[in-house]
Amino acid sequence: MTGSLFVFGLGYSAGILAERLRRQGWRVAGTGRAGTLAFDDDAGIAAELAHATHVLSSVPPSGMGAEAGGDPVLLRHGARIRQCGAGWIGYLSSTGVYGDAAGAWVDESAPVGRGRRTARADADLAWQALDPRVRVFRLPGIYGPGRSALERVRAGIAHRIDLPGQVFSRVHVEDIAGGIIASFGGPAGVYNLSDDLPCSQNAVIEEAARLAGCAPPPLLTLEAAGLSPAARAFYAENRRVANGRARRLLNWRPRYPTYREGLRALSATISPAIASTAPATASDDQR
Repeated sequence: MTGSLFVFGLGYSAGILAERLRRQGWRVAGTGRAGTLAFDDDAGIAAELAHATHVLSSVPPSGMGAEAGGDPVLLRHGARIRQCGAGWIGYLSSTGVYGDAAGAWVDESAPVGRGRRTARADADLAWQALDPRVRVFRLPGIYGPGRSALERVRAGIAHRIDLPGQVFSRVHVEDIAGGIIASFGGPAGVYNLSDDLPCSQNAVIEEAARLAGCAPPPLLTLEAAGLSPAARAFYAENRRVANGRARRLLNWRPRYPTYREGLRALSATISPAIASTAPATASDDQR
């Protein structure tokens, strides 16, 4: 299967998808850092949408909270997207729409809009209401080449925070691309794309340190870590994200089912760092 994909926001995750599709013979165009058109090029975008078979947006909503300005893609191009002839429309959302679940599992039936990302939840719902062709992909913490705990550990900027019971989900960027491609032949709707092992951020940092051959950073309180407000907000929510719907309806399986496989694969592509201290003893299971 080949087609023509137009992407609003050709950034990190959408860029990985674009690379895979181009290798398969697809035509890919879009806006964003790696795009071919400016976001305000209405005529150019209308022309691209006229022959696109697939349309994807990875653009986040504007502003936060009371300053939220809505979804910029829907505000400027929503009518064009609704009227285009594409058979598939997708939107990259966030599992942050679920808010804090006190460590419990959440699936696509969980209520949204209870957390700190109310603008994202509003955009998520607006995309669902746009058209019956829409697929919404709710993504947890994204990691991959150049954006992982390995780079943070090697740069000396990784943190371990003393918050017992704090659990997060994550997904490798290649598995986002895989889930989107799997949805091309699946039904419209909302899908969580996450790996199979929610765990503490500390476990990920410890595994990255083990692979890098260096000691993990010290365990700090949230106050002592000196985190930015955005980073502190990350620790204000605690949940496990279920991916069963994507498995059942899309026959999607993550290539990297846990952070261990994902970090190991990334480590193999990075030249070894020279450890300044003796590596800490670590087991294979760091949960």
